[in-house]
Amino acid sequence: MKIKDILHIKTIISMTELRRNPRAVIKTAEALPVAVLNRSKLTLYVFSAEAYEALIDWVDDASLIQTIKARRSSKPIKIDLNDL
Repeated sequence: MKIKDILHIKTIISMTELRRNPRAVIKTAEALPVAVLNRSKLTLYVFSAEAYEALIDWVDDASLIQTIKARRSSKPIKIDLNDL
């Protein structure tokens, strides 16, 4: 699953709908995330384990990219193998 698929919310439901039929919401969330509103305010997202894992991988990759960019601009340190 790609990050653009995870962030593409097509289904918005109320908290009442979630309480009435949570299984239906879970089934819907298997395909694409579902936004849940409580009193017309966005409260939570429901998405599959696969989507969650893809999102965590994406966040980890973004963090790693930042680390790489930061280290590219730093000066290299010379180390003598005999000192190790």
